[in-house]
Amino acid sequence: MQRVLPLYFKRLSTWLSALLALYVSGFACATAEPLAPGNEKPAPHIALLLPLNSAIFKSAADAVRQGFQAAADLEMQLPGKLPVRVYSCFDENKDIVALYRLAIADGARAVVGPLTRSGVGTLAAEQNIPVPTLTLNVVEDIPARQLYFFGMAAEAEARQAAQLARQQGLHQALVITTRAQLAKRLQFAFEEEWHGSGGTLLNEIEFNGDLTVFADITDLPDTAVFLAADAEKSRLIRPYLPNKLPIYATSQIFVGNDDTLTNYDLNGIRFVDMPWLLQADHPAVMIYPRPVQPLSADNERLYALGIDAFRLIQLLLADKIYDALPLDGVSGHIKLNGHTFQRTAAQAVFVQGHAQSRSTQQAPPEHTIGKP
Repeated sequence: MQRVLPLYFKRLSTWLSALLALYVSGFACATAEPLAPGNEKPAPHIALLLPLNSAIFKSAADAVRQGFQAAADLEMQLPGKLPVRVYSCFDENKDIVALYRLAIADGARAVVGPLTRSGVGTLAAEQNIPVPTLTLNVVEDIPARQLYFFGMAAEAEARQAAQLARQQGLHQALVITTRAQLAKRLQFAFEEEWHGSGGTLLNEIEFNGDLTVFADITDLPDTAVFLAADAEKSRLIRPYLPNKLPIYATSQIFVGNDDTLTNYDLNGIRFVDMPWLLQADHPAVMIYPRPVQPLSADNERLYALGIDAFRLIQLLLADKIYDALPLDGVSGHIKLNGHTFQRTAAQAVFVQGHAQSRSTQQAPPEHTIGKP
């Protein structure tokens, strides 16, 4: 007893100092020294591992949780379906292995998570993965046999934009970027795909507020423009580009169709995004409930990711993944390449300030979102 009590108070102190770390669905958050989940007995379940206690990632993690639970709720009445337990943490990079082991000890028959790239990398380094495990981000590590990757790679959307332009018969490209880190990642991904498909890069233009950098752009034949920029910067740039030039971008430029007047500045831009945001009448989209509280466009995408993650882990649990794919998901057309689930995003274009899906008129291309 003398040895047990100090350990108990040490763990209690750690727990309280973490601001009474959040319990989700009645299960404990893992810290550097994870606590046992109270009086809960081990039982078969699906474990959802998310950084719900992180100041940075809490909002994103909660959006995934809502989508995952929305999909689970539709199937909970079916016989033989496992319940979902949600495990939360502060820092996936430090806590994820302990959290994963806690879920397994609790009886998890499948695991979904972690969410962050650093957390996925940490878990991927562990080769002891005893149950089907689906991460919510993509890394290039060689995975264990039962470890699979699924996520929203912004760079992969840039690659898809390059492929779309090439499919339209365009051979030259202008790339417009900003100093933002994400913009640079989009730029490099587009250029890599463009060069790899035989395209010629005419110029790279970095926009830092000086609109005169666009003064020399003319209606060049056989030329595409790629905007490696977010919605705010794209609205400033678009009016200074010739109307006849085909312009391509990623989902970064789309924040919703609520503000038609603001979106007028994006007219003519072609981009890719999820059916969840673009195709409300899509059969795969219609059956799932929308969030109870309105979410930002970014968090709507994470909500959709949660829905498809639940569907994929069900297939992995049933060992039916190869029979069921490709999957018509709310996040895109999903197929499996090795251990990475890849998705083809829906095509869209801004028309009179409103983003309109083009995927209903065009067959999905062969390139995919999620390519490592």
